[in-house]
Amino acid sequence: MGSRLREALGSPESGDMDTKELMRQAEDLRARIRRYARQDHAGAYGEAAKAQVCEFLRAYAGPKSAFLKQAEAAQGFSGYLVTTLDSILTSFVEYLQAGLATGISPERKAQLDVVSDILVQANSLLEDDRYHPAAAAILIGASLEEFLRTWVEAEGLSIGSAKPGIDAYCKTLRAADLISKQDAKDVTAWGGIRNHAAHGEWEEVSDRARIRLMLEGVNLFLRQKEG
Repeated sequence: MGSRLREALGSPESGDMDTKELMRQAEDLRARIRRYARQDHAGAYGEAAKAQVCEFLRAYAGPKSAFLKQAEAAQGFSGYLVTTLDSILTSFVEYLQAGLATGISPERKAQLDVVSDILVQANSLLEDDRYHPAAAAILIGASLEEFLRTWVEAEGLSIGSAKPGIDAYCKTLRAADLISKQDAKDVTAWGGIRNHAAHGEWEEVSDRARIRLMLEGVNLFLRQKEG
């Protein structure tokens, strides 16, 4: 999201592994497990290969990915097991080559662009001493709520009878294990600051540096979770 916001905040681009490097590591892993199959005499190498493949896919395909589920379900004698794991890795590499790993629907991209625009506006307010920091806090909270709401919708989740808002969306995403316990604590804290601003509790939101930290925290959270 939002090269515009990264430029406004002076934030660096993500340092995550790029697709080409990920594909190279997947190919290296395929080569290693093939050697395991040739060296196997007692049947232990197949399970060792499975452990490596599962950990690799858990880290880079995601803990809920179909690739990981297939690898975890793979069974059989070492030769057959390694062949199965090799095929799963081949499929994962083809998935990366097709650009599907970073795919995002036009609708979702439009939603994220709206959130990014709101954060850019909040940053502008924080840079202007004519405006109380509460104004920026309200916008930051609005962007966070919109991001969480559209995320819940994109995942096909429901908040049930709860009142729509940051707290309800946060609890729903946490229950679905889409955000961590620490994420939930951070989101709750940011929601609390937004509520102070919305209710005119000026003493709680008069520290511009505190609102700046809120903006940077929300920006980082959104960049980590987007797409």
